[in-house]
Amino acid sequence: MDEKYTGDNLTKGEMYFGSRETYQMVVLRGVVVFPGQTYTVDVGRDKSLQALNRAMETNKSLFVVTQKNRSAVNPAPKDIYRVGTLVKIKQIIRTSAEYVRAVVEGVERMEIDVFVSILPFYEVSLKKFAEEESDPLMLKAVRRNLFEQLDEYRKFDSKSVVDLQTMSTALPDDEKFIAVSSTVFFSDYKDRQELLSQNSVYKQLEFIYKKVVEECELKAVEKRIATKVRMNIDKNQREYYVREQIKVLRDELGEGESEFDEYKKRIEEKDLPSYAKEKLLKELSRMEKMSVTSPEASVSRTYIDLVLSLPWNECSKDNRNLKKAEKILDEDHYGLEKIKQRIVEYLAVHTLTENLKAPILCFVGPPGVGKTSIVASIARATDRKLVTMSLGGVRDEAEIRGHRRTYVGALPGRIISGMKNAQAVNPVFLLDEIDKMTSDFRGDPSSAMLEVLDPNQNFKFSDNYLDMPYDLSKVMFVTTANTVDTIPTPLLDRMEILELSGYTYEEKLQIAKKYLLPKQIEANGLSGLKVTVPDEVMSEIISRYTRESGVRNLEREIASVVRKLAVKYVNRGDKEIKSFKVTKKDLAEYLGAPKYKDDSMNTDDEVGLATGLAWTSVGGTTLNIEVSLISGGKGEIKLTGSLGDIMKESCHAALTVIRSRAEQYGIEQDKFTKYDLHIHVPEGATPKDGPSAGITIATAIMSAMSGRKVSKNVAMTGEITLRGKVLPIGGLKEKSLAAFRSGVRTIIIPRDNEKDVADLPSEVKDNMTLVYADTIDDVFGVALI
Repeated sequence: MDEKYTGDNLTKGEMYFGSRETYQMVVLRGVVVFPGQTYTVDVGRDKSLQALNRAMETNKSLFVVTQKNRSAVNPAPKDIYRVGTLVKIKQIIRTSAEYVRAVVEGVERMEIDVFVSILPFYEVSLKKFAEEESDPLMLKAVRRNLFEQLDEYRKFDSKSVVDLQTMSTALPDDEKFIAVSSTVFFSDYKDRQELLSQNSVYKQLEFIYKKVVEECELKAVEKRIATKVRMNIDKNQREYYVREQIKVLRDELGEGESEFDEYKKRIEEKDLPSYAKEKLLKELSRMEKMSVTSPEASVSRTYIDLVLSLPWNECSKDNRNLKKAEKILDEDHYGLEKIKQRIVEYLAVHTLTENLKAPILCFVGPPGVGKTSIVASIARATDRKLVTMSLGGVRDEAEIRGHRRTYVGALPGRIISGMKNAQAVNPVFLLDEIDKMTSDFRGDPSSAMLEVLDPNQNFKFSDNYLDMPYDLSKVMFVTTANTVDTIPTPLLDRMEILELSGYTYEEKLQIAKKYLLPKQIEANGLSGLKVTVPDEVMSEIISRYTRESGVRNLEREIASVVRKLAVKYVNRGDKEIKSFKVTKKDLAEYLGAPKYKDDSMNTDDEVGLATGLAWTSVGGTTLNIEVSLISGGKGEIKLTGSLGDIMKESCHAALTVIRSRAEQYGIEQDKFTKYDLHIHVPEGATPKDGPSAGITIATAIMSAMSGRKVSKNVAMTGEITLRGKVLPIGGLKEKSLAAFRSGVRTIIIPRDNEKDVADLPSEVKDNMTLVYADTIDDVFGVALI
């Protein structure tokens, strides 16, 4: 006997008990078979093929039923409808190696009683379908309503006249009528299954009647819509004809040009590339055939206006006078000699080679050092238009490339919009904060920027809205960033990096005197008065009220002082006052208590305390490393202070270096096993990472282990290896400025960084001692007392 199905998918009442007549079952996908009709079904599943073959071999009827979910590949019993049809197999045709086409004739509705087996095919026992007797009067009424409704349906659907005639002929035969109706009116197999499952002839006819009424109403609505659309088309054709008549009459009367003639004239007069002119004329031709009030005409009109408003060959004349350019740059900015020199070089080369591809300059530095303002000075020095585009938080590629015109509310990208505002093909285009672009499901804007900033591609930049090449090769693109770490490597490769590091005290003093103070005096309404801030007072503000690489906070403090003077001037009401002088005593009143000490370096030489130097996105800073030995330990190492993984690795490497040199420096080996080592970096709320603190950590550990103090006047930076070698670091200028601001006058740097000393400010080189270290022993020789 075949395997019995007793799985969890069946209830106890569905299990097989006893011996009774069984039938092979084929589960159909999206097909419902009705009694009295012949159907052609394709069979491809292994179960179904085996069931079909077994039924043919035993010369028995086959039971066919529909699965509930059409997409199910291997339906379980719970996925199959209970009501199906017992059929006779009339013919079997093999259409391919995998499929068989069977012609079957529906005999009788039946209902599954028990699933006898599911392998290797479905075998079931059936029971008679429980059909109720219909009221003869009700049957007669529903037949009459159906006949009348079919006549109504024939008026709407002439294509199905043959089927409707067949249905009318079959109306006295309920079974045949129901079978034909299932194919004519019910496109969804679930509706056909519901029709098959009705337990009386009256309910089946009533179900069909509701469907025919619904179809008639639907056809009536469709007819009304089609009539309305046809009327609108006729109206548009009449409008076009009238517009053509108006155009002829205007020509006869010698009146002004139409809108289309004006557009055509503008296109011909505009100095456009041939491909752009051809595209605009084609777009104009399309627009002429549209209704003036149609949305498509509005889209075309907006597109043509945009293309005509763009600069295609209009250039602003460059300033070729290098002396004048240098003078303008010196007027606007103090210092930044390397940046100014690079701009003058660009002007000189551009003067000699007219076809020079514009370089992509990228100014990198902490906030407040003048990255954005230097770009405005470049535009002024070169006599070019300035376009500014902030990229901070941009995450949609359409911001760069624009939207396709098929979208509702489509706009060009911000690059094309910036060129429209510039009205010249050679502006200075500032892409601010390029390191703060992000990406999400809407695309990667940094990838779109690759085409914008590549001189070998941007002469044919493609904007989705513009849908034609646009030449950006004459644009002088300038970008700014706080750090290059977050800029993708392919994008970084297309830019020339120019670093703007922090200012020295002397530079800040000159900037405050020449630029910041006069600017704030004018901004706060005291331009008619003489406001004097002596150098020693300004130095006090710089050293005790600000601690930054740039001058943004310095400008805020100066503005606060000037506002206090404005309040005094207004309160006195004495218009004879012509000047104000700020003293050191006034600062406490104007700015409050000092925010920083005069010197932030360590006050004493201490054991286990070393001063390191670190680089952050806002400039350099000093970094104290504290190490303590804890007696009664097991040689464990404890790290605190919000350290990153790289810095933790530096701590372990430094400890290994010290252990390898223990005998050389007179340290007993049992110290490493009887004491625990605690390494701490203060300001634990600030995350810290990077390898450049390696020699500082090693010095602090050596001091704690040997008991020798570390000089308070020494700061250091450098990566350490397990062999004690000192490796080079980055950000030397920022780190040396931080040491100088803190009052430290000796810094230890890797020998390989000696080449970077030439770029250090003269203030640092003249007032600080630079010690070059090849190994950690060189560091200990200077730092340990």
